[in-house]
Amino acid sequence: MESLPLFPLHTVLFPDGHLPLRVFEPRYVDMVRRCLRDGTPFGVCLIQSGEEVAAPGSVTVPEAIGCLAEIVDCNMEQLGVLLIETHGTQRFRTLEHGTREDGLLVARAETLPPDVLDCKEELLGECTAALRRIVAAVHAEASGRKLFTEPQRWHDPGWIANRLCELLPVPLKAKQMLMALPDAGMRIEIVHRYMRQHHIV
Repeated sequence: MESLPLFPLHTVLFPDGHLPLRVFEPRYVDMVRRCLRDGTPFGVCLIQSGEEVAAPGSVTVPEAIGCLAEIVDCNMEQLGVLLIETHGTQRFRTLEHGTREDGLLVARAETLPPDVLDCKEELLGECTAALRRIVAAVHAEASGRKLFTEPQRWHDPGWIANRLCELLPVPLKAKQMLMALPDAGMRIEIVHRYMRQHHIV
């Protein structure tokens, strides 16, 4: 990808994750319009340093590894303000990036391969059970609320690991590290260790 638009945020998007965004800065409104017109994704990256909203003289530095976001719905809240729903698809690595005149970060990037899915069955089983309990608790508190977009792949170790990473209250830097791991088994082991330490499993 030679010209991938980047949206640096104080959040980490995982593959198959759901990310709603309220877009109001002109550079990002234009980006969304181009993505919708061309049917192309943009890249979501955790901010390494800097801020989400542009300020005079400020520089925003994104993490090198992010996740492609596909726009699945878009509505105009008011003139110049877009409400979009996005779906995380594939991880990517930024090779180099620059800033356009309008302030939009654009990267030359490469997509990363899907997760290696080798993991310990016992740990996967306990993590899957923990995720089901979390989902049941959320549904009990807010009937009708959907935590995840379809399809829900309960037999996919990568999907289980990513959903737990989204839900568990760990620092953003830790979420970034987990998202960047190439191996779902490693992600499952780390998440399982965290949940055991906090008496979740």
